[in-house]
Amino acid sequence: MGGMTVVKINAITVQPDSGDELAQRFAARAGAVDDADGFEGFELLKPTDDRTQWLVVTRWRDEAAFEAWTSSPGVRCVPDPTLPADVRRAVDALAPELVELRRDLHAHPELAWSETRTTALLAERLAAAGVRTTAVEPTGLLAEVGPVDGPVVALRADLDALPVDDLTSDPWRSGVAGVAHACGHDVHTVGLLGAVLALSDVADRLPLRVRAVFQPAEEVMPGGSHRAIEQGALDDAVAIFTVHCDPGVDVGSIGLREGPITGAADALEVRLSGTGGHTSRPHLTQDLTFALAKVLTEVPAVLSRRFDPRAGVSVVWGAVSAGSAMNVIPASGRALGTVRTLDPVAWAEAEAVVREVVAAVVAPYGVRCEVGYVRGVPPVVNDAVATAVIHRAAADLLGEDAVRTTPQSTGGEDFAWYLEHVPGAMARLGTRAPGGPTYDLHQGDLRVDERAVATAAALLAGVALGAMGEPDITDR
Repeated sequence: MGGMTVVKINAITVQPDSGDELAQRFAARAGAVDDADGFEGFELLKPTDDRTQWLVVTRWRDEAAFEAWTSSPGVRCVPDPTLPADVRRAVDALAPELVELRRDLHAHPELAWSETRTTALLAERLAAAGVRTTAVEPTGLLAEVGPVDGPVVALRADLDALPVDDLTSDPWRSGVAGVAHACGHDVHTVGLLGAVLALSDVADRLPLRVRAVFQPAEEVMPGGSHRAIEQGALDDAVAIFTVHCDPGVDVGSIGLREGPITGAADALEVRLSGTGGHTSRPHLTQDLTFALAKVLTEVPAVLSRRFDPRAGVSVVWGAVSAGSAMNVIPASGRALGTVRTLDPVAWAEAEAVVREVVAAVVAPYGVRCEVGYVRGVPPVVNDAVATAVIHRAAADLLGEDAVRTTPQSTGGEDFAWYLEHVPGAMARLGTRAPGGPTYDLHQGDLRVDERAVATAAALLAGVALGAMGEPDITDR
């Protein structure tokens, strides 16, 4: 540093007492490091109204001395309490740009593992703001603000679109046939971008690193979270947070719950083959279409009796194909669907039971059967402390009444895999225009109230700051 003094603004949390007493206590603590460790002095600034937190300006000979002090026993730096307001102002200033960026992504959706344009746009905007980035191969991105090392608070967004047609008439509707952002990932992505850009404005005042994880391929199984984790998404992370659009909740509100907030989800494919023939002579065939129909109806029915009803195990078919003519019994067919459950124990048992049931259902028809089963994601289980961090940030941003308890859904989310490594939580982001229609996810007519973009940005940034000041997270 060439002798340059490093000035850091931090907040310290104390029991209510006088400024003089606090100054004496802080001076005693600072004296423990003294000049030999690079400490050059401090100044107490204005306390909060309840006098439980004071701003402290500390002066250090170099960055290394400050980092050594903050990592020593008994010392904890939490965010400057003026940061949330400063970050919120930054998000407000960014809001028009964020809406335009969201419309750009919505008009140019990209499927899983193909998000090259999306990632390039993010990298360009982050580079312009001086934010450090690292590629996640093949189509993801990590971005960091704050100190260059030390603990990390991670924030995650998913990038990919869905293979459905955009049925809206908006000027920014998808320009790619058969591909649309029908799950709100464009909102997630730009919301996280806005959070990082706002935090970059105060990067030198952050006591911990914030890492944005722009993850590809959430909509396929297995999802892209594994590759992101393998490539450093959770290195040094103490917690991770995310939001997911909820078109059943008004914009300006969020849904939240401690514990499981989503279900487990696996992918199932059943392929049948056998002797085909003329529909006038089904007795000379294995009537594969009839056997496939039995799979469609009987497998879900039998499974409902093999698991505790409270486990919420279900098989729902999304695609079925067999034959091409009314009077030809086909020789092959297949059904694609998902297996979902609310219970981790049932999820662990589901594959073996599904395979057994499918085999039993088709056995009377003599057809050949192959079962393809892909383990997808466990339930997202929100950590209690992390959930409380989101609650406080949302209440501060939107008001206590805007934080609503949400039920556990049967939808799957590969955010769950991050929580197998570090604590964290997911919130449901309201996207419905008040008084407007309720859309559904994964449908081509999905519309969002675009005010949700800035809400996502401000909430994620606020959550990151809140996590930095939560000792039950930072001290784990």
